[in-house]
Parts: sequence; C-alpha cells; structure tokens
Amino acid sequence: MSKKKLTRSNCRKAMTRRLLLSLILLLAVALTAEGAPRKPKKVKCKDKKFYDCFKKKDLFCPETCPRSCEVNCASCQPVCSVPPLPTPPSPPPITYPAPTPPTNPNPTPSYTPPQPPTPPVATPSPPPPDGSDAAGGKRVRCKNKAYRTCYAMEHRCPAACPDYCEVDCVTCSPVCNCNKPGAVCQDPRFIGADGITFYFHGKKDKEFCIVTDSNLHINAHFIGRRNANMGRDFTWVQSLGILFDNHQIFVGAQKTASWDNSVDHLDLSFNGKPVFLPASDGAKQQPASGVSVTRSGRDTNSVVIEVEGNFRIRATVVPITEKESKIHKYGITEEDCFAHLDLGFKFYSLSGEVNGVLGQTYARNYTSRVKMGIDMPVLGGQREFASSSIYSTDCAVARFNNTNSLISSNTFQYANLNCATGLDGRGVVCKR
Repeated sequence: MSKKKLTRSNCRKAMTRRLLLSLILLLAVALTAEGAPRKPKKVKCKDKKFYDCFKKKDLFCPETCPRSCEVNCASCQPVCSVPPLPTPPSPPPITYPAPTPPTNPNPTPSYTPPQPPTPPVATPSPPPPDGSDAAGGKRVRCKNKAYRTCYAMEHRCPAACPDYCEVDCVTCSPVCNCNKPGAVCQDPRFIGADGITFYFHGKKDKEFCIVTDSNLHINAHFIGRRNANMGRDFTWVQSLGILFDNHQIFVGAQKTASWDNSVDHLDLSFNGKPVFLPASDGAKQQPASGVSVTRSGRDTNSVVIEVEGNFRIRATVVPITEKESKIHKYGITEEDCFAHLDLGFKFYSLSGEVNGVLGQTYARNYTSRVKMGIDMPVLGGQREFASSSIYSTDCAVARFNNTNSLISSNTFQYANLNCATGLDGRGVVCKR
C-alpha cells in the first residue's frame, strides 16, 4: 500500500514539474515575440504605365515605416507615407466647483468663477525619417516652392544611392538620380520617357547617337572592358558631345587609376574652349546667352548643363568600385577605375520625330522594342545608332538639321586629347 502511495506521489510531482516547464517556455516565447521587430509590409506599384515596376513582387516597406508605405512607381522604390498633421485636441470642458455653503447665513455669499484654462497649442510632429537616416546619406531638400508642405524639408539619400539623389516634391521623398525617366547610368542602363528600363551595351571605344532631333544631337563615347566569358564588352558612357544651334558642348570623365572624390575629374568645354568652374557647390558659368554650367550638390565631379528652352543635363563622374567589380565580375584593376558619367536628361522642345537610343522613347507613337518579362532587357541597334566620332551627325537615324559645325569631325580626334587640370584644380585644359 505504501509503495502505491509513493508511486502516485512521484507521478504528481512529475506532472507539476512538466506544467511549470511548459508555463516558463510559453512565457519566454511571448516575451521574444513582443521584442521581435515587426515584419515589413509587402507593397506593389498599382500604375500599369510603369510596367517593369508594376510586375515587381519583392518590394517591402523601409525599416522606419514597416507598415505604412507606398511604392513610387517612377523610381520603383517604396517610400514612407507622410502622415497628416495631427488635429489639435479640443479644450477640456470647463467645470465650476460647487459653492461652499456659507457658515454665516446673514451675509450674502460672493462667488467668482475661475478663468477657463487656455487650450494647449498643437505642435505638428515632423514626418518620419526615411530609411536612409541610418545609412548617413547626403542631406537633400525639395526646392520647388509650389509644394509648400514639402518645400525645404530635409531628407537623406537612400542607402542605394547615398550621394546621388533628389527629392521628389510630389511624394516628398528622396529618389535616386538613376531611377528616374531620362536616366543613363551604370553598364549603360537607360530609363525611357515611358518609365521602361532597358540596357544598351554598344561597343567600347565607339560613339553612339543617344538623342537626335532637328535642333539637338547628342553622341555618347563608350569605354569598356572585354569579358572573355561573354560575347560582348562591359561598357560605360565616358563622355558626351552635344550639338545645338551653332554650338557644341563637351562633358567627359577623365581617366584615373585611383578615385579621390575631392579631386575634380570633369572635362568641360564650350565651342572648343575649356569651361572653368570654382570648386564650390552652386558655382556657375554662362559661356553664352541662355547657356549655363553649374556645380550641383557638391564641390567636385557633378554639374548641371542647361540651355534655355532646349534641354537640361545632370552629369556626375563616378568610378567602378572594388565592390561593384566583384559583384558583376568586371575585372577592374589598379591601373584604371573606369571613371564614367551617370546622366539625367530633361528635354523642353523635342519634336515627335526625335530618335536615338534614349531619344526614340520621347517620339510620337513610340512603341517599346524591349522584350518584357526578363531581368535584363537589352535593346539592340548598334548599326543604326553608331556615329563615326563624338561630334558626328552621321548615324543612320540622324535628325539634326544644322550642319555648320565649329569643329570638323575629320579634324577632331578624341583619342589624341591630353587633358590636365589647371587653375588649382578649378578646370580642365585639353591639348591635342
């Protein structure tokens, strides 16, 4: 009998231990779940006009707003939703204390009601910081006064482009320069006027017409490196030759082995004469009426070239980094970091007959030739876009009507230029 009682007692103790262990485990799991970060919300572009972005299914809200964001279809990036300003709280109801009964019934009691409390002033809370704050990206602001709620509000560039972005005043969020229509960046990745992304690889050490119209012609000089395991060159846009009216503009990236962002690597000339810019953000030169060249966003390596009523081009010199070379297997060596241009184009007066690698996307009744549904859509057409030199207008699709060139394509040889900085690094002088 005593043995049975002992066995039952042991069973109860074992059951009690198991229950206690289960409770401890449940408590630990609950505490872990409370401290775990919230899973970012999956979002999607809802505008079918931006087809490439519309079909993307792997976009998630930034860490700073994991459950409240939307997709900017033009840049195909999730951005935090700007919350509405809080409504000022209504003042608390005024309550008057009941009068104290008089101790002496003879005198008439006097009572002065208290002054109503002043309602608190509502201070609008600042918008949530974008996800790039932690990355320490460059500070940028909306500069369009028409958007009063966003104007002058400070943002930081996203982690994907910590030094190269602008604020989209419509969505009041920073957008990478290379993610907007009219961008030409990297191994040349083009974003057409329709928002569709495509690649045009061209060929190293050759020129190709990227925009051609009746009063504007832009050729791009490609540099590159041959990959033995591929049937094409890795290529980048090294310089532009721009023709309009009777003028010519050259903008290019100097060849350099090692990259130093504090050193200016820009080549600039107008009608064959070098353009010198002081090394300070906002420095500006006007080589002709209606033509301006301005340092933009930094002291070196980035300019905005604008011709009133015709075009605006942002050009930034960037290198191929060691990290990029490893990821894409470019095989960049210490002899050359392949400094090239990241470009952003805006046009003011193109005709419906405009052509060129990028220009055709602005043409009337343009239909994209890019094969959709693949990760890296490539546009062909090397023969129809090929030009014989940086200022030539002899590509098969040329539309430029002004033939009064200041520098003959037969005498200008880009490969024979020897460029060096002058005036303490404030400009570039090129000699043949």
